[in-house]
Amino acid sequence: MTLSTPPQHNALIVARNLRLSLGQPPARVEILRGIDLDVGAGETVALLGPSGSGKSSLMAVLAGLEQASAGEVRVDGLDFAALSEDALATARRGRIGIVLQAFHLLPTMTALENVAVPLELAGDGDAFARAEAELAAVGLAHRTGHYPAQLSGGEQQRVAIARALVTAPALLFADEPTGNLDTRNGHAIMDLIFARAEASGATLFVITHDPSLAARCGRVIELADGRIVADRPRA
Repeated sequence: MTLSTPPQHNALIVARNLRLSLGQPPARVEILRGIDLDVGAGETVALLGPSGSGKSSLMAVLAGLEQASAGEVRVDGLDFAALSEDALATARRGRIGIVLQAFHLLPTMTALENVAVPLELAGDGDAFARAEAELAAVGLAHRTGHYPAQLSGGEQQRVAIARALVTAPALLFADEPTGNLDTRNGHAIMDLIFARAEASGATLFVITHDPSLAARCGRVIELADGRIVADRPRA
């Protein structure tokens, strides 16, 4: 696929006329309505907008969790629009990390085992040593043997952050990552996400409806009704 508009230099994400529709006519609903977007390596980007604006849907397409209905999308040099669901799952591995509002930890596994899972799936023989180091980096060296039910909400989100970053992905998505936390823990988790993304060199894409959180990013993109209505550097 040839991009209709050349991407910016060193772009990690390139989208052109990206569209996502759900359902069949006459009840078909347009979620994304022609997104054009370049995101460079190392950027911190906030995707800001009200509920229903298409923020999480755009993240899902860019992260390879959802296939676009039309348009062009390349992530880290791969043509995501041309990949099957199985191929997208393989493409995400080691390339994309995701932190969600819900922690999605496996309840029968310890913190260490949860973080080691993506490394084990990739066949990494050093999975547990790397997972232990990543848990130490998020302040949980003393909780590696604990199960999710034995951890606070803030600690569970720290485990989720460690799991997202343990494969050293080029791109980290954080979709309303503090939604299940109180204010104090929420601030601490965002501090940690920014710090760990910077330390690992990952491009950070934060999905939020909170302008104060968006203001922490180097670039703010506003979405409304499935379209980009503003794209500006941080004031």
